[in-house]
Amino acid sequence: MDVLRIYVGGTWIAPSGDATMPITDPATEERIGTVALASPADVDHAVNAATEAFRSFGTWSKAERLALLRRIRALTAERIKDLAQAMSREMGAPITMAREMQAEAGVGHADGFIEALEAQEESWTLSNGDTLLREPIGPAGLITPWNWPINQIALKVLPALATGCPAILKPSEYTPLSAAIYAEILHEAGVPPGAFALINGTGPVVGDALARHPGLAMVSFTGSTRAGISVSKSAADSVKRVTLELGGKSPNLVFADCGPDLETRVRASVAECFLNSGQSCDAPTRLVVERACYDDVVEIARMAAEETRIGDPRAEGDHIGPLFDRLQWDRVQERIAQGIAEGARLVAGGPGRPEGINRGWYARPTIFADVRNDMTIAREEIFGPVLSILAACDEEDAIAIANDTLYGLAAYIQTGDPERARRVAARLRAGAVHVNGGGLGCGTPFGGYKASGNGREGGTMGLEDYQEVKSLHFG
Repeated sequence: MDVLRIYVGGTWIAPSGDATMPITDPATEERIGTVALASPADVDHAVNAATEAFRSFGTWSKAERLALLRRIRALTAERIKDLAQAMSREMGAPITMAREMQAEAGVGHADGFIEALEAQEESWTLSNGDTLLREPIGPAGLITPWNWPINQIALKVLPALATGCPAILKPSEYTPLSAAIYAEILHEAGVPPGAFALINGTGPVVGDALARHPGLAMVSFTGSTRAGISVSKSAADSVKRVTLELGGKSPNLVFADCGPDLETRVRASVAECFLNSGQSCDAPTRLVVERACYDDVVEIARMAAEETRIGDPRAEGDHIGPLFDRLQWDRVQERIAQGIAEGARLVAGGPGRPEGINRGWYARPTIFADVRNDMTIAREEIFGPVLSILAACDEEDAIAIANDTLYGLAAYIQTGDPERARRVAARLRAGAVHVNGGGLGCGTPFGGYKASGNGREGGTMGLEDYQEVKSLHFG
């Protein structure tokens, strides 16, 4: 499972340096391969190829770009199993979830961007007689994380290609296998040489070189807020466009008017928090519960956590797998210890590995109750299967607690009152609000408020991030 080459100029080549790092299986802690790491010189090579490709690719008609997207979509569908197997090995996603959610996202987002591009007007006239044109912004640097590898790659690469922008992708160095398969898909689909590059490397070296490079018109980054700030600072000197999809500490407001659906809604909320082993930026990790149903909710959440199955990522089923690496496991253990030290009530899970598991980076599904919103576990992103339950006196208090965060990526509401759902959703400072388990469809823009980033990914707004608008004035 070695990934020893980068993809530049339409061919697989060796990177300029000799740096490497191991690819490990988080379920077994075993080394399963090696990835070669690129250097800033490789970034220069990719940018030069992208600049040359833009001369022609940037002029492709909408029909040509749509045909390319449709070929990518078809080839992605053919390789769903390959993509799922790769992600299951490199980051520990259970194979059923890896196939049905992680890999399938590549197909769903292709459908969403095809629909958006078909509908988008690239030239229109204002009432004053002036004409507006949408044009590709130019070569783009794309930096993606390890937790939803193909989902995030598709959300960046596809709109770049859809709008005529050459794309230089730096995936997480921890998940190079799925990225390499996606590069093979793009090559087979006929992306012209130079219009796509895959460069494996670390954030401080390759990521920073992309952000700083004066030959790129924009950089799109998904990852932690800390790293996103660094990318923005590095990009500032060249005044390039920067789009960011960053961290979250999403609130999930539970009201007593759920009535007989309360248990169903709380169990679904716990499952949503633990999905992908809790490694999702928009996971509902703060359960803000109306005092009238607080004790019932804590007990339901406790049972749901204790019934959560943990298992081998290779096995089919709805269990959760390990965290992606020792580094993340250590961070989660530190946060669990902080929650205990700060006085939160541990009602399920806790430190260490689950019972009977002595290898692999598995964490125990953990529930804290009686959490205050000033505690570390309520303020900082944990990125593991850890849920904090906070009490709210009433609707007004729940909204105040929900908005008392640096982040604003997503929010969730559980209620039996449609009017309350609309009223509360309007006051939550978040880019997406999920009501009673409603999911985000492909083609819907995704992004956050405040420290959760800027810009939107998916659909028409996702295309617009890669476009400039030119006005024409005829005399």
